[in-house]
Amino acid sequence: MIRHILIVIFLGISFECTCQIATEKIVIGSTDSLYSAILNEGRKIFVYVPYKAPIYNQVNYPVVYLLDGESHFNSVVGMIQYLSEVFDNTVCPKMIIVGIINTDRTRDLTPTTLLSSYYGSFPSSGGSERFSSFIEKELIPYIDAHYPTAPYRMLIGHSFGGLFTVTTLVRHPGLFNAYVAIDPSLWWDNQLILKEANAKLGIRNSLAGKLLYLAVANTVGPGASPGQTIKDTSGISTHMRGNLIFGNYLSTTSPSGLHSSWKYYGDDNHGTVPLLAEYDALHFLFDYYQLPKENLELMTAEIFEKHYKNISEKLGYRMTPPEGLINNQGYIWLQRKIYDKAYAYFKLNVESYPTSFNVYDSIADYYIATGDTEKAIESLEKELSIKDKPEVRTRLGKLKNK
Repeated sequence: MIRHILIVIFLGISFECTCQIATEKIVIGSTDSLYSAILNEGRKIFVYVPYKAPIYNQVNYPVVYLLDGESHFNSVVGMIQYLSEVFDNTVCPKMIIVGIINTDRTRDLTPTTLLSSYYGSFPSSGGSERFSSFIEKELIPYIDAHYPTAPYRMLIGHSFGGLFTVTTLVRHPGLFNAYVAIDPSLWWDNQLILKEANAKLGIRNSLAGKLLYLAVANTVGPGASPGQTIKDTSGISTHMRGNLIFGNYLSTTSPSGLHSSWKYYGDDNHGTVPLLAEYDALHFLFDYYQLPKENLELMTAEIFEKHYKNISEKLGYRMTPPEGLINNQGYIWLQRKIYDKAYAYFKLNVESYPTSFNVYDSIADYYIATGDTEKAIESLEKELSIKDKPEVRTRLGKLKNK
């Protein structure tokens, strides 16, 4: 049985009085669940879907699959929401975020059973292939069926989650378009996945177009040098050494078309690095997304069209300029009676959103302002064919009776 429960944060102010305290709910997502036949258990997920702006067309969004959702969901939602909101300063697209909640974290995120290591023993480990199968065959199809998804997926993981992220890239590279591995536990099982990466990533053609961001934290201590750590063989450097080896491999090998970047966070430890790494990863993965550094009012419709054509090529599916933004730009120029620029914006919206009634209403305003009654009538009739609105019928009747 599928369950939907609002995740809310309650904000209230407490006073020393008998009056009722007012609370305001801030909704940041929902809790959903599905049963996994592969894992033989129910799985809970947190889901964030971007705020629905006042537009009139269905919008589909890329999807971020976030491991350790109970730890990272709130911060990642806030960061992506903020970085995708402001049109003239946008870093990344609006995205659906799926926070995967753990049941047995060690089991699901590790590739082999490891009963003895410098960091302890992990008797339930070794189930990452089954977990990958759950994500591929059950979770992704479920999300695609129930939410407005676009065909672009990102995987973000920290620690064991980072190990799973790199394991997925190595063993199942086609499952996601982009991978973010935050201080991954690549020391696992005598650097097993590092060895697999060295053997497999260099010969696979399927990595063309894939992206990876790797964050390496300082897990040795103050003043730790990457150069010294990578040569050290003591147990304390095991974690950091494995990540540095992988980073150097990415820098020197550029495996099979993979577009990658990595960074050493010398002032941050294993626990403090996720926020900074996620912020930097979004800038790297979507370095093409931000609009040109121009005043919005000075930008032409052609610039928008070209920019979003480039975004579409990078994402692998058609992404059109935001309907509301383009509509507003058209009215800016219409109010200033600079009609050629107004028409270019309204025309772009009609081409981009042919099933939206509002784009025909807006271009009708342009035709009325320029005295083209015949075209205005044609546009309003098209609007009515999509959505019957009494006020539009009244407006159309007045135009026909002129």
